[in-house]
Amino acid sequence: MMKISEGQKIQTTKKFDFIDGIRCIAMISIVMEHAVFLDIYHPTDQLSILMVCIWTQLIKFGTICFFLLAGFLIGEKFVQYTPLQYMKRRVGTTIGPWLFWSLFFLFTMCLDDLIKAVKFNSGHFGPNYGADFIEHLRGVFLFSNYWFIPNFLICIGILLLFRKYLYSYLLGAGLFVLTMFYTVNIYFEWIEPRHSVALFGFIFFLWLGAQINKNLDKFERLVSKIPYTPIIVVFIVTAALGIIEELHLINAKSIDPYNTLRISNILYSLTFFVLFFKIKEIKAVNFLRPRETTFGIYLIHFILVAKFLPMVFVSLKYDVSQLSLPEMLTYQLSRFIIVYVLTFLLVIGINKTRFKWIIGR
Repeated sequence: MMKISEGQKIQTTKKFDFIDGIRCIAMISIVMEHAVFLDIYHPTDQLSILMVCIWTQLIKFGTICFFLLAGFLIGEKFVQYTPLQYMKRRVGTTIGPWLFWSLFFLFTMCLDDLIKAVKFNSGHFGPNYGADFIEHLRGVFLFSNYWFIPNFLICIGILLLFRKYLYSYLLGAGLFVLTMFYTVNIYFEWIEPRHSVALFGFIFFLWLGAQINKNLDKFERLVSKIPYTPIIVVFIVTAALGIIEELHLINAKSIDPYNTLRISNILYSLTFFVLFFKIKEIKAVNFLRPRETTFGIYLIHFILVAKFLPMVFVSLKYDVSQLSLPEMLTYQLSRFIIVYVLTFLLVIGINKTRFKWIIGR
């Protein structure tokens, strides 16, 4: 049997504490973004619009950070597995749970249709139900949180095809051009502009994460030499630019003014990543068990947002659009707390049963 050197053992068991911290905070930001659910609130006064833009921009770093982290880990796993082994492992741990919860979400939509048909239309769905069902499919797999896994696997598949050139700067430049196409498309809308259908818009961040892994020592030394003050200044400036870009896109009647692939938000998300990489381990999030719960929270939370929250707040006799700004902020924060706490408890509970496969890892 081949002996494993001490250096290989260290490499094999190496932990990247910053990953858990960024992963946890990024998922919190995504849950908050969905729980706030911008479609329920359409302010018309400038102050309220500005506050919504500020709120949205500050929590808009999650998706890009997840792609960066995934790319970083790809750099590790590509060394340990062949492309086929890696893809089989990825599909085995993600597709099953993703398919279970996405189809469950689709089932809840169809169940709502059935209840309405029985209650209001003598059990008939109507002549246009086929088109309605197609819209349900689009809603689940393109415009809810469940867009992420298919997009993610397509991105990984493309990198696997070019695995030989994974660390090529020419490949990185090509992927960056693809990302910039989607960034410009937000303004011109040559194709559907929402980031959830940007099939090739996020591959660059996977590639970039892999470069950070490959050059980790250099990257660590570089970040360690930069004081916190300039990083925080850039963080604030890019956040401000993101808010300004959101306001501009709102005035321009953009379909998706809060798009993740806005250039300002790309810079903001990258700065967030650098800041928390510099901080390293964030012990305050350890009790949230990010390794055990992150994927499960991703899978379940949107169903609670779309189906459970309306039942919670349906008895409240007020018009959301008429709430004052402080009331709206309190209302939105309450939605986030309810969804995150319930989802976290559900994931912890499921993880203790034989059905833990449905929340992956």
